[in-house]
Amino acid sequence: MFPRVLLARLLSVFQRKRHYKGLRGRGQAWERVAKKRLEAEGYEILERNFVTNVGEIDFIAREAGTLCFVEVKGRESAAFGAPAEAVTMEKQRRIFRAAESYLQRNRIGETPCRFDVVSILGSGKDAEISIIRDAFRGPLPSRVRR
Repeated sequence: MFPRVLLARLLSVFQRKRHYKGLRGRGQAWERVAKKRLEAEGYEILERNFVTNVGEIDFIAREAGTLCFVEVKGRESAAFGAPAEAVTMEKQRRIFRAAESYLQRNRIGETPCRFDVVSILGSGKDAEISIIRDAFRGPLPSRVRR
């Protein structure tokens, strides 16, 4: 095999998007649904799965001049509560710290920001999707260590 052909094949393997199985795959599916809904609502997606050493943000988007840090939560049923309830205080802290990191890295000054949550209940065409704008605010109180 010629080196160029081999290199092209290797690159194609590493550049493929991965589709996971299990809970991680379910989360990816909910993120795809959320992306479509956000774009339909007028959000401009800037980044997806922004990861830092302090936390991860599912989507960073812009809506009407406001920078939005969006967390996606989904559940098959409401048996364990609404999906948005899974965005606990600790999860909010991580998202807030990751958002600070994003703002510092990109040198974003006085742009208004907010934290949104996309709640997805169910799957397929029957899924209930809601966008909770300004779901929480920061800075959040420090954790009490015992």
